[in-house]
Formats: sequence, structure tokens, C-alpha cells
Amino acid sequence: MTESASITGIRLGLCCIFLEQPIKFRNTTVKSISGMNRDAALVKLSGLCLANADALLASLQFCAENGIGCFRINSQILPVKTHADCRYDVSELPDGDEIVRCFKACGKFARSHDLRTCFHPDQFVVLNSPRPEVVERSIEELEYQSEVAEWVGADVVNIHGGGAYGDKTKALDRFSAFLSRLSDRARSRLTVENDDVTYTPSDLLPVCRSEGIPLVYDVHHHRCNQDELTVEEATTQAISTWNREPMFHLSSPLEGWKGPKPKRHHDFINIVDFPECWRNLSLTVEVEAKAKEVAVLKLMKQLSQKWLVYILRCADGSLYTGITNDLERRIQQHNAGTASRYTRSRLPAILVYHEPQPNQSVSLKRELEIKALPREAKEKLIQSAM
Repeated sequence: MTESASITGIRLGLCCIFLEQPIKFRNTTVKSISGMNRDAALVKLSGLCLANADALLASLQFCAENGIGCFRINSQILPVKTHADCRYDVSELPDGDEIVRCFKACGKFARSHDLRTCFHPDQFVVLNSPRPEVVERSIEELEYQSEVAEWVGADVVNIHGGGAYGDKTKALDRFSAFLSRLSDRARSRLTVENDDVTYTPSDLLPVCRSEGIPLVYDVHHHRCNQDELTVEEATTQAISTWNREPMFHLSSPLEGWKGPKPKRHHDFINIVDFPECWRNLSLTVEVEAKAKEVAVLKLMKQLSQKWLVYILRCADGSLYTGITNDLERRIQQHNAGTASRYTRSRLPAILVYHEPQPNQSVSLKRELEIKALPREAKEKLIQSAM
């Protein structure tokens, strides 16, 4: 695991594309390809696939250089690969062998830099659909993404449970039944994720256990679509389904949890939404935020910060309470007269108490609690640490 990720014991994951970095994946439309003769279409697709292999390598290099431990590969890394009007095999492409070689080179780079890769097929992949044509298309898509996953060494191809179709039990029975139609390379990489509308962790865990499918626990979805499990309980039970490093998902609501549509994702992660019970785990957390790499790097910095609540005894005997993520520097600022108007006229100020807190938000709440204590209670708190 990278140095930055190991600060928290968490491998953070970047999803598919970039906000600010000049790394772009290329795509095309069905209309464009179907309007060309077959040979010309294959030439165009070949060029797009090669360009995307290059973009993937650049993405992995960025992740390695910035301490991002996982990269989710876009489902259209091989554009329109399984579309009914355009489908193709890589061996049909003029540069087919070179395309495979380039993707395998990406896998080699990922392994040498301890980077994890994964896939998350689009919403049309529904294994438990009652419509045979939807299941057929879903299996074809899973097989395609699993083939590329094999080239690059990705160990996760993650899908949602699917629809309920009026009967969750029967729908999940269909899900289990269709698993037998997957190849070994697809079946061994398949994971399932709780969603924000239909399937909760407690709905999916029995299937995960009986079929040996890991649960990708999405804590945002769970908070939107709750069951009887707490976040801590769901975390523990999801981890138990994995035979390798677990992968979870994290996002924050665009307008807060009291906003009108909490299912919508924010540009960034509110650090308060990062479950405290995850902090000391060996875990991949994919960051599903619209600010992409900017959001991942910001969260990484926040997770590495060590917040403290502290109490100073001033020269006049009064007590001052504050918070910081750099205690030594903050004390120096106080005694230089640059940290607080209150302590500036009561120097020197001596540190008499401090306690760690998981993040800035909790620190602020604890600071207010301590400030509200009577003097006697503050002195007892100070004595308790001696």
C-alpha cells in the first residue's frame, strides 16, 4: 500500500475520470460506428482502444505518484464493445495484439506499484431481470469487462443487486441461478453492492454468504436505504464476505442529509461521513465524488490530520480551550501572540491538557463541551491526565 494511504490504513480509490488532470479517455457513438463500413469502423475502434490503454497507464502513474491506491476503470475502456450493432472481438481489430499488450503493461505497472484496479458495469447490467434478453446482455458485458480485468489484474467487477420486480426473494433467487452462466474469470471477480432504493446490506448478505460473493458496502446507500444493521454491524458483516482486501464505497449528499435529495452525490466528501469504524481497517474505499482526484486528495489529507482539543493555563491563572491539528505549532503561535486575542494579553500560556479527536467536526463539538464546564470540572479534567 502507498505511503499516503498507509497513514490511515485505508487505500483510497479514484473513479474513472479526472477533473483537473489532462488525462482523457476516448469514446465514440453507436451512430458513428454503425454508419461506417466494417473495416473502417474496426480501424477507428482500434485507435480508440490504444488511446485508452495509454490513458489508463497515465491514470495509474498519477495514482502512484499521489498516493491514490485504487483506480476504477471506465466500462467503455473498449468503446461500444458489446453493443448489438457494433460488437467486436479484440482479435478483429488491426492492432488487436498491441492493444492486449498495452493493457497487460498497465497491469504490470499496477502490480509493481501496489495499485488496485476494478470495474463497475453500468446500470443496464441486471443479472436478476425476468427478461432473458437483459440477462444475456448483462452476461456479455460482465464477460467483456472481466476479460479486460484479467489483462490488467483487476480483482473486482462490481454490480448492484438489480430490481425487486415485486418479490425480492424470487429476484435474488434468479440472481443466484444466473451466476452459473458466468465464466470462472467473471465469477471469481464478481461482487455485489447494496443500493439506495432496493437492496440493503441485510438483503444481500445471505446471497453473498451462500454464493461466495463479496459485498461492496456502500455506506451512503445504506444511510439512504436503511435496514436493521448499524454502520458498524454492516461493516463487520460485509468484511466477512471477502477473501481479499475488502472494497467499500463512500460519498456525501449534495445538499446535506437534511436536504431534499440526499441520494445525490456531492463534489467532495464531508469528513463526518467517513465512518469512524473504518479508520483502522485494511480497506479499499472508492471515493464517489464529482470532484474526482481533487476530492480524493482532499480526503486523503483530512484523514491524515490528527485533531486535538487542548487546554492552556495562562499567566493570570485562567484557562483557555482550543482545537488544532498541529499542537506544537499552535502553542508556539499562542506564545508569540498570534493565535488568540484572549491569550495574547495573558502570556506565557502553558499546555496543561490535550485529548485526541477523530476529526475537526468532533473536535469543535468537544471544545464547546469543555468551554461550558465550570472551572472545577476543567481542573478535574486536567488532573485526570497527569
